[in-house]
Amino acid sequence: MSATASEASPDQRRWLSLAILLIANFMNLIDVTIVNVALPSMRDSLGATDNQIEWVVAAYVLAFALGLLPFGRLGDIVGRTRMFLLGVSAFTVASALCGMSSSIEMLIGARVLQGLAGAMMTPQVLAIATVTFPPHERGQAFSLFGLSAGLASVCGPILGGLLIDANLFGLDWQPIFLVNVPIGIAAVIAGWFLIPNLPGHPELKNDFVGIGLFGLGIVAVVFPIVEGRAYGWPLWAFGMIGAGLALLIAFFAWQGRRARAGEPQLLNYDLLRSREFMFGAFVVTVFASGIPGMFMVISLLLQSGFGFSPLQSGLTNTPFSVGVLIASFIAGRFGARYLRGRLAAAGGLLTFGIGWLHFIIAGVGQSIDGMSFLLPLLIAGIGLGLGFSSLFQLVLRSVPPRDAGAGSGALQAFQQVGGALGVALIGEIFFTHLSGAFATGATPQSAFAESAALALWYQVISFGLVLVLAFFFKGPGKQQPAHPPVPVPAEA
Repeated sequence: MSATASEASPDQRRWLSLAILLIANFMNLIDVTIVNVALPSMRDSLGATDNQIEWVVAAYVLAFALGLLPFGRLGDIVGRTRMFLLGVSAFTVASALCGMSSSIEMLIGARVLQGLAGAMMTPQVLAIATVTFPPHERGQAFSLFGLSAGLASVCGPILGGLLIDANLFGLDWQPIFLVNVPIGIAAVIAGWFLIPNLPGHPELKNDFVGIGLFGLGIVAVVFPIVEGRAYGWPLWAFGMIGAGLALLIAFFAWQGRRARAGEPQLLNYDLLRSREFMFGAFVVTVFASGIPGMFMVISLLLQSGFGFSPLQSGLTNTPFSVGVLIASFIAGRFGARYLRGRLAAAGGLLTFGIGWLHFIIAGVGQSIDGMSFLLPLLIAGIGLGLGFSSLFQLVLRSVPPRDAGAGSGALQAFQQVGGALGVALIGEIFFTHLSGAFATGATPQSAFAESAALALWYQVISFGLVLVLAFFFKGPGKQQPAHPPVPVPAEA
């Protein structure tokens, strides 16, 4: 395998290697969307509690968030191609463990491994494509990543429903994970021979103290939000959240110390000190917090509350993913123009679409018409697709080119942290009200509908906040990121 592709003579295998990168990226992205459809089946077959079902989603998102930055740096040290192949191999093994799980505890543990493996792959994908392709071909190559992300968001809910309804070999939900195994093995073998070998830089170092402070801080905040309800919100839960915030403050101070000593930081200290970047990171966190938890709630509502099959539930959610795919084409035509207006429009579309969905769910009786979800979910999906593309560009345009990679990786980490926090907060609202409704003798239909409608207020408020905050971003800056961020999947 050659070292790198030069601009004068690009590697002849670059399009074949891109196909492998796309396949691996597609496998990772589709796994995000496919799981929500399977949650009710997992809950029934494994006898999971409400909190454990939350962890099936939150464990993956949280592990992915915590792994992005350190594995991105590790790719610099040991080599991008090597780290990518290790990540695909680990993701394949973790998928097999998920598919073979005989208990909810084993499944949650395997989802943690799967999230870490996804974090090993993702930072390397765009970096490999950037080096492999000459500048005049990169735009075309990057556009295919956006297309694959959109297709994954559309295919995930439908494929998940088909696999579960088919009940292959009596395995129920397990094939949604096992299908990754042959794809992953093929990607590793083909990648070994076709992806250019990009050497690492062993002289670089990772910030292991920073990794520990950041990871422990985030976990200490998220864990009690998910588990606090089950224990009646004891004092230790609030103490753990306080300790988590203290660890994050210590992380900030540690990054400053590393910067003053001229040592590598997990998160670039210049970015941490930038008010504009940190404001953008806050908006990214709020924006990303709404979607994963929303589709967890909708899948439970449709399947557990109203008896939808997994396929019917997946098809009901599909208009959202179609909206994201439509928005990806629209956003590409605008480039870097009208970013604040596009973000405000995205917040407005999401607020309107999900608010409309709230009133539909709040007004149902003993049955629900999945077709009534079509227009509000389509509108919300267009909003999400427009929002992420404009939001990342808004934040990154103030970042110097030398820090563009670090800035993009940091924003993806904040995005995933937001997703984990959203699952915890939305789950707290939904399951608390659901337990209370059942305690008063409510029917499953009314209990799930009331709880889902209440939980959707979180999205309405959070996306309404994004609509307002969009106007607080500064006007166009002179700096532009060196390359676009890795496309963000719709977590439908």
